[in-house]
Amino acid sequence: MENNKLVETIVKALDEKKGMEIKVLDIHAQTGIADYFIIASGTSSPHTKALSDFVEEKVQKDLGENILRREGYQGGSWILLDYGTVIVQIFKPEERSYYNLEKLWGDSPEVDTTDMIEE
Repeated sequence: MENNKLVETIVKALDEKKGMEIKVLDIHAQTGIADYFIIASGTSSPHTKALSDFVEEKVQKDLGENILRREGYQGGSWILLDYGTVIVQIFKPEERSYYNLEKLWGDSPEVDTTDMIEE
């Protein structure tokens, strides 16, 4: 499957369910674990779970792709969705600030999501 379509579908799903501070990092040059990290925040554990559920539902429905692995769903503070070449990380604000993945992967270019997110 084309990464761009997967990234766009995920970003739109996160935006539709009011995910906050959605960022896409192109990490393919820094690591072999994935091509993209998509990072977003939810306001609470129920919100992060709702974001996770909606992403999985939209990707399955629109692209026919199943998630490879999900971590952290039970607690809801930091949920990781692994789609192979794209890894989605949904945080509560406190955890996102603490782990600060944007700084950790600071050498990775950020993908412009302007055209993916509805105004």
